[in-house]
Amino acid sequence: MPLQADLDAIDWKILRELQADGKMTNVELSRRVGISAPPCLRRVKRLEEAGIIKGYRALLNSPALGLDVVAFCLVGLHHQSEAELKAFAEQTQHWPIVRRAWMVSGDSDFMLHCVASDLTTFQTFVIEELTSARGVDTVRTALTIRQVKDEGLVSIKQ
Repeated sequence: MPLQADLDAIDWKILRELQADGKMTNVELSRRVGISAPPCLRRVKRLEEAGIIKGYRALLNSPALGLDVVAFCLVGLHHQSEAELKAFAEQTQHWPIVRRAWMVSGDSDFMLHCVASDLTTFQTFVIEELTSARGVDTVRTALTIRQVKDEGLVSIKQ
């Protein structure tokens, strides 16, 4: 049974507010969603325990940290056996330049979100590590020009 059916309007407001600012205090959150602090905290805990809220992170400003290159790599493997897919997925865990990774359908098998300090560092990763990784057949890269939208990962209407 999908948990979504158990979410009421207040839960959705909590999720929207926390996605926009996960650092706010429970008192501020309760004020924004229109309930008192104790039940607000109980609701947040329930959402965390149910796995709806996976965790909290600081969103870092990559360019301010000297990480100016953001790119995506579409990776095709020689074979799409479960063992090959799992092996490549595990390999992505060991590449610090890869910040997020998805197994995808279509012409490619994986899409990697990469962040690097400069173009040379990114190119070195692609040439020396990614293309030579076990099972890799093709790699297509797309360098980003400018980020034009940056919102939470889930669209919450209300």
